[in-house]
Amino acid sequence: MRNLMRVLLGVLVLFLVLMILAFVLENQQSVTLFFLGWAGPQLPVSLVIVLALLAGMVVGPLLGWILGRSSRVLRKRLV
Repeated sequence: MRNLMRVLLGVLVLFLVLMILAFVLENQQSVTLFFLGWAGPQLPVSLVIVLALLAGMVVGPLLGWILGRSSRVLRKRLV
């Protein structure tokens, strides 16, 4: 049973990697992002989306940690 789970996990990871590869290969058009008057460099659409995903994966847990920490401090003051 344990080997079956490893094989299924390996197949899932391989499928995910293939889907990401297909996404990157299908989205090679260059775009320029504009934000508050600032123009970024021309980058492929797939790279922009992956960078936004990675930024969200960093910012989300960081905000959760900060908010959790501040709520613990408030609970300590109330007790």
